[in-house]
Amino acid sequence: MKRFFCLAALAATVLGHSYTAQAAGIEFGVGHTSESTMTYRLGLKSDWDKSWLQSDVGRLTGYWDGAYTYWEGDKSSANHSLSFSPVFVYEFAGETVKPYVEAGIGVAAFSHTEVEGNKLGTAFQFEDRLGFGLRFTGGHEVGIRATHYSNAGLSSTNDGIESYALHYTMPL
Repeated sequence: MKRFFCLAALAATVLGHSYTAQAAGIEFGVGHTSESTMTYRLGLKSDWDKSWLQSDVGRLTGYWDGAYTYWEGDKSSANHSLSFSPVFVYEFAGETVKPYVEAGIGVAAFSHTEVEGNKLGTAFQFEDRLGFGLRFTGGHEVGIRATHYSNAGLSSTNDGIESYALHYTMPL
């Protein structure tokens, strides 16, 4: 119940704030780790409003992504993380549906340095992601994403953790 309250409070804050970006969206994601711990993600994305390598095949673009993730567990093993990432997207051409692939490297901060027995070493982590999905006319999006968290050797303890998630983004 506590995680739903946190997600609802964050959603209300995000939706109540005005954004000047060209296009913005709110993302809802649900996934699991390699150890089957459930993850719940609420994010906000802001498109860069830039395009490179545009052709008949598609274009390269990107977005900023900020998110809160709840890592399910019992009282002593539940975790929370905040993350921020620049994400590059190659969006393939299409009329009403545009397939895409995405990749990004960002940063994250965890509330605890252990998730399902994996010792992260530090609360500060790097967030690497790779995903693909579909963008629909009107700004809605569905996709699948693999995300890896690691401190990149900043600490001698660096077990890292992965999350595999299905996400839905709706335009703001």
